[in-house]
Amino acid sequence: MYTKNDYAHLKGMPGFSDQALDLHFGLYEGYVNNTNKILEKLETTDKSSPEYAELKRRLGWEFDGMRLHEYYFGALGGDGQLNGESGLVKALEKYFGSFEKWKEDFTATGKMRGIGWAALYQDVEAGRLINFWINEHNEGHPAGANPILVMDVFEHAYVPDYGTNRGGYIEAFMKNIDWNIIEGRLRA
Repeated sequence: MYTKNDYAHLKGMPGFSDQALDLHFGLYEGYVNNTNKILEKLETTDKSSPEYAELKRRLGWEFDGMRLHEYYFGALGGDGQLNGESGLVKALEKYFGSFEKWKEDFTATGKMRGIGWAALYQDVEAGRLINFWINEHNEGHPAGANPILVMDVFEHAYVPDYGTNRGGYIEAFMKNIDWNIIEGRLRA
């Protein structure tokens, strides 16, 4: 059984109201609970039934919703300052030309029309860093890639505080990244 992580330490974070965070934490808790319910139900459901097939399909949505939120919340709570000599900066410079060019691309990815996620992934085979758009929790993930930084751009993440100003939300997100956590996700 999965247990929800406690992200209450993020309350009071600049650019994010406690009300919006509480709403978001509740959505995350729902993904954890639904993942557990589906896994329990799968244990007792006839594996040749349509119900089993639908539960298996739904599991990807709930599980990925749980994990993506954990990557998202887990990246926050910092001061947005990145050590310019870090291995991550060197990797971003290698694949994007500079940190600023990476940030421009990541921000542009997050501002795309639609709902979903902007994510920096590391291709585990080649080591390359690539910004991806993930349209739905369970669609668009690059096979064999390691998520480094995940930003929720579903409306629930920004509308309570920013209305339709997604750019303002993205700016606040970037100012609150804990780059030590992100650096730790990078594989050698």
